[in-house]
Amino acid sequence: MTSGRGEFWVVLQLILLTALVFAPILVPEAWSAPVADLAQALGLLLGALGLLVVGIAALYLGRNLTIFPKPKPDGFMTARGIYRVVRHPMYCGVILCAFGWSLWQTSLVALALSFALGVFFDRKAAQEELWLQAQYPEYADYRRRVKKLIPFIY
Repeated sequence: MTSGRGEFWVVLQLILLTALVFAPILVPEAWSAPVADLAQALGLLLGALGLLVVGIAALYLGRNLTIFPKPKPDGFMTARGIYRVVRHPMYCGVILCAFGWSLWQTSLVALALSFALGVFFDRKAAQEELWLQAQYPEYADYRRRVKKLIPFIY
């Protein structure tokens, strides 16, 4: 799991995201009208916030952006902008989108997969941080100061 650029993590991530997208279609559910309406509104807000977070994070990553968790050999450490409040804003944004999608689709199965995706990103980030710390000595101090996935909390 730690060899190469982290291909295992990418494949597992794609499997989880695919399952999440198709869960509401494969396991349709009927929520009551007031609950469904509230869930869908909250889902749209979370999804929009998640997309915004991912977009901002991508801008700050610039040429460092890669689908793989192992940093590029010629990359640089990013600790500015959104990276001042959360170490893995891309993962945070995708998790927000996942919960947003699940609520918008009113799918308990998708919600369960969103939680699984959160656990997955926590583990993926742990591996990524080993690589980041090996490549950037200043990452250890950054890691002590900035929360991992949820700004100011975790």
